[in-house]
Amino acid sequence: MSEVVLRMEKISKEFPGVKALDQVDLNVYESKVMALLGENGAGKSTLMKILSGVYQKTEGELYLLGERLEVTGPKDAMEKGIAIIHQELNLVEELSIGENIFMGRAPKKLGRIDWHTLYSEAEVLLKKLNLDLNPKTLVKGLSIGHKQMVEIAKALSFDARIIIMDEPTDALTDTETESLFKVIRELRDQGKSIVYISHRLPEIFEICDDITVLRDGQFIGEASVASINEDKLIEMMVGRKLEEQYPYLKQDSSETIFEIKQLENAFVRDITFELRKGEILGVAGLMGAGRTELAKSIYGAIRNTSAEMYLEGESLNIKSEADALREGIAYVSEDRKKDGLVLGMSVKNNMSLSSLKKYSRGIQVSKRAEKEMVEGYRDSMSIKTPSIDQKVKNLSGGNQQKVSIGKALSCEPKVLILDEPTRGVDVGAKKEIYELMNAFKEKGMAILMISSEIPEILGVCDRVMVMHEGRIAGILDRKDATQEKIMRLAIGV
Repeated sequence: MSEVVLRMEKISKEFPGVKALDQVDLNVYESKVMALLGENGAGKSTLMKILSGVYQKTEGELYLLGERLEVTGPKDAMEKGIAIIHQELNLVEELSIGENIFMGRAPKKLGRIDWHTLYSEAEVLLKKLNLDLNPKTLVKGLSIGHKQMVEIAKALSFDARIIIMDEPTDALTDTETESLFKVIRELRDQGKSIVYISHRLPEIFEICDDITVLRDGQFIGEASVASINEDKLIEMMVGRKLEEQYPYLKQDSSETIFEIKQLENAFVRDITFELRKGEILGVAGLMGAGRTELAKSIYGAIRNTSAEMYLEGESLNIKSEADALREGIAYVSEDRKKDGLVLGMSVKNNMSLSSLKKYSRGIQVSKRAEKEMVEGYRDSMSIKTPSIDQKVKNLSGGNQQKVSIGKALSCEPKVLILDEPTRGVDVGAKKEIYELMNAFKEKGMAILMISSEIPEILGVCDRVMVMHEGRIAGILDRKDATQEKIMRLAIGV
């Protein structure tokens, strides 16, 4: 058995009116990767914020190498060898990669910043992650995946003994994920200890040694990865067996409701397809294939050089997002925190943001009608919130995603575009979102669902449209779709 490097014992954390953690234990072992698992809202991030000094515990003790540990703040945690890679990116867009990595602690020479050393050390870290990036490149020009890798490089630069990774692969490609796993294995071989938070269960079995499960702010158990299977792990996380991870509802979808012909712009070319009433059409492809750009082209966020669109046989002329909403097309962004929600606003204000005109007469908003609408979606979608006046930033990831979907539904769309609807969402909340999608299908809504998870695409979709380099590489019926066929089309074979 490896030595316990860090022990968190009987940790509790209370916020006004909420007990986020209740007597939680966590062991972190030398040269091991400990997976910290649980549904959204289980308390994982709260526990890690206590360890990294962002929050102060209400009760409990921390021990580092057997000695009592007090962490007074993030800087104190780093000085004591504890680094965290947060799920939310914490980068300054207008600064370079190197400046972001060494922010606040740039190497100096004769009282001035030693730019040569800063950029050369940043380059070493980037190469360690197999990233072919110039450290002088401004962060604002990077993809989400590359920004995530810069965050990881920043954490590695501290040479910490304990590294916390909160959903590190959420925005990474398969190649970037494999590069990260290689780095994690190297760090483990160097005697580092990793706490790894992820909702992607296959990753847990590939990279982790042990697991700790939390549920509803309480410690459920610890086990070695070798001693547990996926079904048991899911049961520990959600408190019940998930008999069917991908519930599929078969609908006789023969009526075309939405049609696109010859859509082209700077990102996509020669796009022609139809969407049927009451179906889910999955959109698969590698990162950079043009999936999100296609969604934004339909929704009016990207100007098209040519396009014919028809909804229920009527020609559409969509020049903006407002046009799309007015015509009955709604879009739920892949980045709910940046593009989908206003985190500082309430559940109510977020959900009614796109449909205020429906509840307004002149400049007056009918508060009663708005409240009834929001409460109706809250109940039908099982959004867990103390109140519709609760700020969205205080909700779990799964519930934030439901609010984002509810915001789109408030416009009563006929076509719903979902871009990575279950990204950063736990297995229990994922199933709830799939069941919501099935309920939308039953009502005749047409859904275009973009996903990077092929099992998800195969599990819930009626047809699969695969994109490659901005074009449609092929469309597969559910009965014909396999992981191999999708990947062959995605890579252009």
